[in-house]
Order: sequence, then C-alpha cells, then structure tokens
Amino acid sequence: MPKLNPGDQAPDFELKDQEGQLVRLADFKRRKLLLYFYPKADTPGCTKQACSVRDSREDLSGLGVAVVAISPDDTARQKKFDAKYGLGFPLLSDSDNVVAQAYGVWGEKSMYGKKVKGIIRSSFLIDEADRIIRAWYKIKPEETVPQAKLALGNKG
Repeated sequence: MPKLNPGDQAPDFELKDQEGQLVRLADFKRRKLLLYFYPKADTPGCTKQACSVRDSREDLSGLGVAVVAISPDDTARQKKFDAKYGLGFPLLSDSDNVVAQAYGVWGEKSMYGKKVKGIIRSSFLIDEADRIIRAWYKIKPEETVPQAKLALGNKG
C-alpha cells in the first residue's frame, strides 16, 4: 500500500455524494481541502469523527478549508448518516475502493483480533494546487480536526 507524503500530488477523484451529485477533487481548486476516509457510516468512531468535523466546519471554513469524507458506504447509507447527524458536508461513496487504494488507505487491519481488509481511517490536508500538505494514516477519530488545525498553524 503506497502512502502519500507532503508535496505529493493528491490522486484525483470523482465520486457521488449523499445527494447523488458528482464531486471531484477539481471542485476545490481555490481552497484547501480536508479529505478524510472512514470505515463505515453511523458506527461509534465514524460518528465521533464526523460530528467533530461538523462542529468545526465554521472554524475550518474560516481557515479556507473545505471538508469531504469518503467511505465504502453507498449513497443511501451516506444520506441517512448525514440526515441523522446534520453533518452538512459531502460524504462520498467509494464502493469499489478505487479512491481509497489511490490514497493508500485500503488495506489489511486488525478487527477484534482478526485480520480483515478495509479502510484504514486516515485524513489528508490538500492545498489549492492539489498537493498533499499533510497525511495522517491510522488517525484517531477525535484527532482529525485538531491535527488539521495544527498543520495550518492554528492551535484553537
């Protein structure tokens, strides 16, 4: 599984969001992007992560950062997740894991003592030229926003 590093070109993507609209990396050319991958909608860790991002959207927007999340869930499950928690940012469906593989976040992990293939929770801060500013593999749900803010020089 190749990992992305600061300065690398962010892999392009074009996926449907929870409303069935196509979202592309190119849609964020004029601002930074916090892109994060999560294993499954409406599970405890993924909910904690998504709600943390939701609660920090105003701060992130003030720093010129848009947010997009990607999981293997279908658009219907993403829509329910968004509606249940009022997330308000694009939740993209990568059901064939092509984008996850391009970002190096699809791989073997341990779950309850068993080795399984799946999403390795990760986040990426991408600049206006589609270059990786920072990459966090195996990030904890509650660290997604604080780590992005620190990378942007904002400790709040």
